[in-house]
Amino acid sequence: MRAARYHDYGPADVIVIEDVPEPHAGPGEVRIRVAAASVNPVDWKLRSGEVRAYFPVDFPAIPGRDAAGVVDEVGEGVVHVTVGDEVFGLGGIFGATAEYAVLSAWAAVPEQWSMEQAAGAGLAVATAGRALDALGDLSGRTLLIEGAAGGVGGAAIAMALARGATVIGTSSPAKHDYLRTLGALPTAYGDELADRVRDLAPGGVDAVIDLAASGSLADLVAIAGDADRVVTVADAARAGELGVRHLYAENDATLLAEGAALGSSGMYAPHIQATYPLEETADAHRAAEGGHTRGKLVVTL
Repeated sequence: MRAARYHDYGPADVIVIEDVPEPHAGPGEVRIRVAAASVNPVDWKLRSGEVRAYFPVDFPAIPGRDAAGVVDEVGEGVVHVTVGDEVFGLGGIFGATAEYAVLSAWAAVPEQWSMEQAAGAGLAVATAGRALDALGDLSGRTLLIEGAAGGVGGAAIAMALARGATVIGTSSPAKHDYLRTLGALPTAYGDELADRVRDLAPGGVDAVIDLAASGSLADLVAIAGDADRVVTVADAARAGELGVRHLYAENDATLLAEGAALGSSGMYAPHIQATYPLEETADAHRAAEGGHTRGKLVVTL
């Protein structure tokens, strides 16, 4: 099969397109013929070597953790899915940007989503859902999301609203109209954030999710009033210093089903900023590494 792959750490230029052996579904897994695969910040951080101290890469590596496509192999013990079903979901930390990928957690693609949208949902929903779960019951509470305009932010806004929260989201001013369309109250990040948040939520903020790793974690703890009310998926270095929980996404089919249900009801539609053919995977990584994304970047096959 054709796949994007790299053989050493380095810039996006190390990614090549080559023929590699096909993977196969093991027990509890399905294999899909990939229609689209997501590009996430962790992908370029792994490739560049930025996180090698935590997640060393076993070369050669196929980037990508989440994808969408049509099931063509069903592993032993798998129920409620058959060959020909359209699903989206998560596999290992590597392996998605290829003609075939193995998933260990998945959900059916809602009719309302394109395959590109479905590809952009898996890791976003799993990350957002785990962060929200860690914060407990959000019904009637006010949630602040730092860095709300990306793919995980969009999922977090939709899931939090469905759980009964009022959501304040930070972004650059140019993305405020976008956040309003998602149902969040937008504000700018940066200096004097606490004052701006107080104007939007005079009664205070009950919980905070940090998606940005912008150096604001101490300020977010001050806004929340307690480190226990803050979780970060982005700033592991500061989390330990401040007593903030740092979370990684898990391959949780229950959260994927929650995201799919919101998609079916029209409450969540992953925003795709740009798509790239497999041959331009390196360009997708460059765009992700450059930041300033609104929504998701996706590689199509």
